[in-house]
Amino acid sequence: MAEYYVYMMTNTSGMLYTGVTNNLESRVYQHKMKLVSGFTSRYNMTKLVYYEAAEDVTAAIAREKQIKGWLRKRKVVLIQSMNPEWRDLSIEWVRDPSLRSG
Repeated sequence: MAEYYVYMMTNTSGMLYTGVTNNLESRVYQHKMKLVSGFTSRYNMTKLVYYEAAEDVTAAIAREKQIKGWLRKRKVVLIQSMNPEWRDLSIEWVRDPSLRSG
């Protein structure tokens, strides 16, 4: 069964972006390389600070919408529950050192 992910990216200013994907490693790479036009490339969202898995796309999209509806304070609590230092959780996946943050 395919796995889907809800994830949050941030930038040096601490802005947050929430997204959903079925290939987290590839999607994060796209954000880091600015291959996705829009909010994440415009605001340099290159640091993966949170993710969770869901077994089906419907559950993942529902969770993404839920998180997007939260105030920033609640999103920060969620991130800190998994990643208190706000490390870039994708750092082990990235082969290009210039793309590593954290």
